[in-house]
Amino acid sequence: MTSADAWSATPTTAVLILADGTVIEGQGLGATGQSVGEVCFNTAMTGYEEILTDPSYAGQIITFTFPHIGNVGANEEDIETVNLASSSGVRGAIFKADITDPSNYRATKHLDAWLKARGIIGLCGVDTRALTALIREKGLANAVISHAPDGVFDMEALKQAARAWPGLDGMDLARDVTTAQSFSWDETPWVWGNGFGRRQQEFFNVVAIDYGIKRNILRLLADTGCKVTVLPATASAQDVLAHNPDGVFLSNGPGDPAATGEYAVGTIRSVVDNGLPIFGICLGHQMLAIALGARTAKMHQGHHGANHPVFDRTTGKVEITSMNHGFAVDTQSLPGTLEETHVSLFDGSNCGIRLKDRPVFSVQYHPEASPGPRDSHYLFRRFANLMRARKGLEAEAER
Repeated sequence: MTSADAWSATPTTAVLILADGTVIEGQGLGATGQSVGEVCFNTAMTGYEEILTDPSYAGQIITFTFPHIGNVGANEEDIETVNLASSSGVRGAIFKADITDPSNYRATKHLDAWLKARGIIGLCGVDTRALTALIREKGLANAVISHAPDGVFDMEALKQAARAWPGLDGMDLARDVTTAQSFSWDETPWVWGNGFGRRQQEFFNVVAIDYGIKRNILRLLADTGCKVTVLPATASAQDVLAHNPDGVFLSNGPGDPAATGEYAVGTIRSVVDNGLPIFGICLGHQMLAIALGARTAKMHQGHHGANHPVFDRTTGKVEITSMNHGFAVDTQSLPGTLEETHVSLFDGSNCGIRLKDRPVFSVQYHPEASPGPRDSHYLFRRFANLMRARKGLEAEAER
């Protein structure tokens, strides 16, 4: 038997079915059952555990373009959901190769077992380059992913499920991933040989609104000297201001910003009117733009990966960033009160704004480096400097 015959003889135990009827077969891993979502592709070479626990991916089936996923296993330290036991909302994961045994000293679990424990359906043995090219050509696709160890599938029912799913356009998913109650945070970033630390000094009182916030964002805020109080996505302006914050952080999150904005934009606008320094990212960036008079739109294929070059017009520097979004701020809709500060060097789309007459700014990407790169850490110091200025203190170098 040739190697080609051996591959073709491998039984199909999982399928991905797109809304247009396209069927992609492979081998299942992780959880069993079926799930519907939007298929996207992620080009990052590292950080698959952080990606799979990023609440911004709620409602999505992630295709990893890097072929070797799972080779460093999984652990309980690299999870990005605030509640370690909670689901991030990821609907599925697609890999080219089968998962190998972990080969990293930090691993505590095989990725297959980790996927099972977190209820994520996996599909491997797929030509991920072809699937990525399909998404690039036709756009983000609604689909159903199904894993049945016996290889028995009701194909017509699965096709109907894929066709019937309404998609992310108009869908508010922040409610599904936000915290149920407020909490405080003081953990700081992981340091080689020492693990995670604790905030030693408090310089600023910051309220972070959780639309799907990641743990490493909170760690970097704490590392900047912020006493951080996290509030649910549905928090009112009164809830925010009751904490007497020096600044407000608007987090990342999943879904359509216009849908979540139906209840969040009013809060954001009121906080802006109060004159507080504001720093937003990802979904928070999009809703801040809406609150300030701009519009957002669904993207053809979105930006998902850790290799996206962005030009910072305020410094003239280029940074490599981590992105995860399927919606974007429409540059043509920016009112005269806003300045475009950052732009994607891939497609020219908007990646940052600031309000010309108030200490308010935001970026489209994830600056917390989880997974990397770390080029954008300066934004947390930029936020801190806005709070310093409000207190009448001297600014520190952004570096």
